[in-house]
This record gives sequence, structure tokens and C-alpha cells, in this order.
Amino acid sequence: MKPILVVSGPVATRSGYGSHTRDLVRSLINMDKFDIHVNSLPWGSCPMNALNPNDEDDKLIISKIMKDGNLPRQPEIHIQVSVPNEFTPMAKYNIGITAGIETTTPKPEWIEGLNKMNLNIVPSKFSKHVLINTVFDKMDEQTKKKVGEVRVNKPIEVLFEGADTNIFKKITKFSDEFDNEMKKIPEKFLFLYTGHWLQGKLGEDRKDTGMLVKTFLETFKNKPKQPALLMKTSGATFSVMDRNEIMKKIEDIKVTVSGNLPNIYFLHGDLTDDEMNEMYNHSKVKAHITLTHGEGFGRPLLEATLSEKPVIAPNWSGHVDFLNKNLSVLLPGTMVSVPKSGLSKDYRVDGAKWFTANYQYTSKVMLDVVKNYRKYSLNAKKLAMGNRGKFSLKAMTKLFGDILQKHLPKFEEVAQQVDLKLPKLKKVGDTKPKKIQLPKLKKV
Repeated sequence: MKPILVVSGPVATRSGYGSHTRDLVRSLINMDKFDIHVNSLPWGSCPMNALNPNDEDDKLIISKIMKDGNLPRQPEIHIQVSVPNEFTPMAKYNIGITAGIETTTPKPEWIEGLNKMNLNIVPSKFSKHVLINTVFDKMDEQTKKKVGEVRVNKPIEVLFEGADTNIFKKITKFSDEFDNEMKKIPEKFLFLYTGHWLQGKLGEDRKDTGMLVKTFLETFKNKPKQPALLMKTSGATFSVMDRNEIMKKIEDIKVTVSGNLPNIYFLHGDLTDDEMNEMYNHSKVKAHITLTHGEGFGRPLLEATLSEKPVIAPNWSGHVDFLNKNLSVLLPGTMVSVPKSGLSKDYRVDGAKWFTANYQYTSKVMLDVVKNYRKYSLNAKKLAMGNRGKFSLKAMTKLFGDILQKHLPKFEEVAQQVDLKLPKLKKVGDTKPKKIQLPKLKKV
């Protein structure tokens, strides 16, 4: 009989964690080694409509979603996909999977959460390095003297987020609707930015979206032949209010730059993966660019590389795992303290730093990519070829299986499945049986 494996995570949500959870469940299904049950959880205010009941792959996931919290016995394995401070062990063997960290220092609660699990999995070498090298002093509450240290004492493995190469690939045919919209753009050379425009003053939002806009405007103002910047971005939601706020941010930056400015096109709303791939591949989109201060992995950048277009990104954090320094454009910069406006207090740690790209260098790079595009395009094709094999969903499933094979213990054979509701720990004398309760995540 197969071991019971419960996956707790935001499997139905339109979020980065949701996409990651769905891919992990698909990998586990393909392994065909476990009796899989999915504990579907919310993720903040993200819509929970990402699973299509008419899609064959999604139908498999939907069939594994638990209708209640009952299990025939205590699960052998629990995999929780979340931020580490939410990790909750409930099985004989517990695995925490987190998207990682975007700064140099996690919160102490993250270290405590990682240490609750038997094994932890992160998507990049950068995330692993930060987590295993973080040490906090443990202080006595009364004497205020150091009595020890708090550090990760459980194993951490790196498992990249695989790209679905059946969707993200080079294409030359586009839907009429999308093609007609792109025909409205007169420019033949577009830099494409894909990512959130998060909280923070100019230069202080985590993706550094504001300074990307300003750097682009300063670089190409008054030029006789100007490229354009296409932005697929949003704040926290896809609401009209959110859209208007993004448009205001762009206009506020434009008034700080004088001269004949290049055009910026703004796309707001929820696109399917196929629609995103169309955008990546359109002939007018020539290069992908981000000035992000830090990424745990940077999945959209990986997917963008498969369009065989040049990628311009900072030379720091999770995405450097798949952005070969010889085949992509990695920007130099400096480490700076994370500003208070850049992260909410739930994620902010005193002394934490992140990366700020050199804007002057970025400007020179953008000019050179336009001028010498063929050179960059050839390298991009080579990068896509390598990433297609190394960072696919198939390759991720293989590595995931190897990690589980390495760490999972041998579970005692269950001769017969019994419909048993295991009790929680209880006070002596409390003999009333209780259902196993799966963890519920708080909003993040």
C-alpha cells in the first residue's frame, strides 16, 4: 500500500505559490509512489480559480483535493508549501517548501519554522545560502545575556521551479486578439517588464519598478528613434483602483524627466500562461528587463528565457541560477539596506540588505542592446536551449524524486487500510476521539 502524502498549499490560487504548488502536485502524481491528498488553502486575497475542471492536468489535481480534514490514518508524509513561519508538522515525516527569500536576512520566526520540519526545500542556491548562514543570538529574557544561538539545524535541499516547456517555448503564431492589440503599437522594439509594482517609494519597491521606468525614460529621451517599454504589471490586485494607481505612478515619474520621452505601454489584468507566452514571443518584444532588488527564484524570468529573447537582470539572488552570465546581461550594483517603505513589517528585519542595480550601467546596456541586438539575440538562443533541458518541469520532477529518495525513511507497511480518525494529543482522562485537523494558513 502506498504511503499517504498530504500536500498543504494554495493549489487553487492565482499566485506564485499557487503555481509552484500545482507543479509540485503534478510531479508527485507522475512519480506514482504516493497516495496523494491535497489540502487546498487560500493565499492572501488571491483568487482561488486557477484550476480548470475542463483541463485534463487540472482535473487530476482537483480529484486529489480533500473535501474535509479526515484521513484514514496519520499520513506518512506531509509537504507544506508556504512561508516558513507557517510550517506545521502533522505527519511521520514533514517537508517544508518555501519560495525563498529576497534579502540577506530572514525573520527569526522563519528559522524556527524550518527547524520544525524534517526537511526543507528552497528553489535556489541563493535562498539556501542565506538561510543556512543566518544566525540569531538567543537571549535570556531576564538577564538579557546571550545564552545560545538560533540557526537552521534541519537539512535544506535546492529544487528549482521547473518551466512548463509545453507552454513556454518559441512560437510564431498568435491569437488575432493579441496580434491586433500589438499592431496598435507603432514601435518595432519593445523592452518588456513583467512583475508586480509593490509598495515603496521611488527606488524602494522590491522589484525596483519605479526606477526601471525612470531609467528607461532618461536613457531614450530626445533620441531620434526611440524604443518603447511594455509593462505587464499590477499592485496587489487586478482592480480598476489598482490600475489607476499604477497609471498615476507612471505619470508621476514622467513629470520628473524633461524632453521628448519614449512611450510606455501598460498592460493590467490576469493573463493565462499561453497569453503570457504570446507576449514573450511577439516580434516587437525584443528583450526582457527587470531591476529587481532580489528574488527567491524569479520564475517569470526563467519562462521568459525560453522565448529566445535577451534577458537583462541584476547579478544577484535566485535568478542567477538559470541566467548564465555569458549568455544573459547581468547588471552590477551595490548592496543597500532594505528601506522601511520597501517591505511590510511582517517581512522586514533590521540589518537586512538587498541589491540595487547600477542605473548608469543599465542605461548603457539598454542602448547597446538596441544598437547591437544581433549579438545579444544569438546568446539568448543559446540560453534558451540550455534552460529548456535543465530547468523544465520534467527535470524538476526527476530532481524532486531524487531528493525524496535520499531523505524519506522506510515506512512500515500497512496491511489493510482502516477508516480510523486519529486523535490529537489530549489531556489525561480526555478519551473523546477527534479528527485530524490540517493546518490553516493566515493571510500574508
